[in-house]
Amino acid sequence: MPARLRPTAPIAADAILVGDPGRALLLAQELLTRPKMSNHARGLWGYTGTTPAGHELTVQATGMGGPSASVVLADLAELGVRRAIRIGTCASLGDLGLGDLLVVGKARVGFASHEDGKTPRPDSGLTEGLHAQLPEAKVASVVSLDGLFRPERDSPSLLAEAADMQTTSLLATAAEHAVALAALLIVTEKSDSGQLQDADLEKAAKHAGRAAAVLLST
Repeated sequence: MPARLRPTAPIAADAILVGDPGRALLLAQELLTRPKMSNHARGLWGYTGTTPAGHELTVQATGMGGPSASVVLADLAELGVRRAIRIGTCASLGDLGLGDLLVVGKARVGFASHEDGKTPRPDSGLTEGLHAQLPEAKVASVVSLDGLFRPERDSPSLLAEAADMQTTSLLATAAEHAVALAALLIVTEKSDSGQLQDADLEKAAKHAGRAAAVLLST
């Protein structure tokens, strides 16, 4: 039995990971036919069901931050997950605007430079598939921080287009547990533009979720 999750329904081999439990419910209702709650332990809502195309899929909340996401993914791997796509949010550090989509090509820890190969990379097949499904998305690097990005504290980085809190930890955990993982991020913050409105975030999350579900169905 996994240490944190307490599944009440079967877990699919393919999963979409989101931080926010509310967004997990949103995407489960959008993507699955008659979804069943597969986890509610620790407030980490998860749902499993069948897509309209007949593919089994789990949508699982990972909580906030890298440590929470890592332990959830480790439990999912123990339960049989073999492919996963993170749909998350990020802060733009460059030209990306509010509502833009970013397919993660590389991920780094903090604002320090890392040699190639030191940080696990996203699965190439899933990454290429996401970009094919979403040609408007930019393939770029993300830097994962231990806390929320603060423009007054964190300087923009030449090493990344965006900052988040989970992707690098998830990639490391995926590599450890032989899970193919890719990440698709929605820009919700930009220092000179404020924050993305909730209605726009919901629309973008559904768009991203549909693309991820189609990709995982192939």
